[in-house]
Parts: sequence; structure tokens; C-alpha cells
Amino acid sequence: MKNNKNDKNHSEKKSLNVPASKLPAYFEPKDFRDSPHWRVMRIQSEFVSGFQFLADFKKTVTFFGSARFDTENSYYKTAEKLAELLGKEGFGIVTGGGPGIMEAANRGATNVKTESIGLDIQLPFEQRANPYIQKSIGFHYFFTRKVMLAYSAKAYVFCPGGYGTLDEFFEIIVLVQTKKFFDKIPIVCVGKDYWQGLDKWMKEMVYNKTGAIDAEDLDIYKIVDTAEEAFDYINRKLNLDVSLKA
Repeated sequence: MKNNKNDKNHSEKKSLNVPASKLPAYFEPKDFRDSPHWRVMRIQSEFVSGFQFLADFKKTVTFFGSARFDTENSYYKTAEKLAELLGKEGFGIVTGGGPGIMEAANRGATNVKTESIGLDIQLPFEQRANPYIQKSIGFHYFFTRKVMLAYSAKAYVFCPGGYGTLDEFFEIIVLVQTKKFFDKIPIVCVGKDYWQGLDKWMKEMVYNKTGAIDAEDLDIYKIVDTAEEAFDYINRKLNLDVSLKA
């Protein structure tokens, strides 16, 4: 009877669509799954399944941003609109699968019937996924999921967010800086009021005062204010003959 009860619990997964910092703590039991050997195998399997899943999507844009914004937030609306604009040009939309900006981008993709893809986090009896995802895969480890979010997109969109968004932003610009990514790939930061303070610090402190980066490193990303500006920038960088001004 105990096994039947466990099977029932696993079959009745519910959605827990909350910011990552609000996810419940979960610790694996102290058995073979706690061994480093098993974890290495699990990590390897997540990379294999993740790359296998993403191989079917040839033209995507990945969105990053806060999970805490609701539908009335201006950044939510901008992300939804940008996803719609990109979706109309045949881009699939990839997100981390959660709420906030992720939901907005997946919602925009769904609105225009383009591929809406979520790479979410698995929990023991729940899943973290917004209702606008059409194709998804779940990950146990945040770091394997982060690699997949950074893999094989044609462009990257960063909306305002917290530690996770900033972590992903710096990881991707470092990959471009160190020639691990194509240096012409569009990386666009949406929301001047949010990003300009960081940009000023990068220019004045990191570049001018300490010399820790080169001048060209400041050109890896572009800060814009609107969905239309972001859309035009992405298309110019990709040399696509598409413009809202035409």
C-alpha cells in the first residue's frame, strides 16, 4: 500500500510557480543518491537530455528577468510585446519556465503561435512552470539549467531582475568576451532606468578607474527602453531585413 501511495503522489504533481528563492528546501535521502558518483551520473544525464531537447529548436531567443513581476508591471508588458514581435518573425521563445518575465515572454510567444519553450526546475512532488509553456524540460540542478538557457540561442534578452538575472547576464557577456560565443550575437538589456546604473559603474569603475576590462567589452551588450528598440537591434545584429520602421 505504501508504494501505491507514493505512486499517487508522483502522479498528482502540481505547479509551484514562484521565484526561485521561494522554492521549498529539499534534501535527498542519505542513500546511494547522495554519493558523488551518482551525482556525476545525474549531472551528465541532465546535460545529455538538455542538449537533446534543445537540438530540435533552430531559431530561438532566450529571455531572462525577474520572476517577481505581475501582469501589470511595465517590464512584464514589454517582455510580452517583444516576444510577440520576435515570434511573428519565426523565433521560438526560450525562458526559465517560471513566473514574471519568463511567463510574459512565454505568453507573448503563445499569443502569436510561435514555439514557447520552458526550461524549468523539478521538485519532488511539484513542478515550476508557467501556463504558457508548450514544450518543456525540467532540471534538478540550477547550473545545468543555466547552461541550457545560454546554449544555442540567436539572441539574448535581459529584462530587469535579481541575483539570478545578473548572474546569467555576466556569464553570457564573459562567454562573448572570452570568445566562447560568437562576438556578434545580440545581447540586449531592456529598461534603461534599471540597467544604466550598472552600465555607468562598469564604465567609470571597472573600465576607467581599474582597467579591468577593455573598451570594446562595453559594446558586448546594448541597453534599450522599448520592445521595438530591442526588436530592431536584434534584427540589425543578425542582419535580417526586418524593421518596424520600414
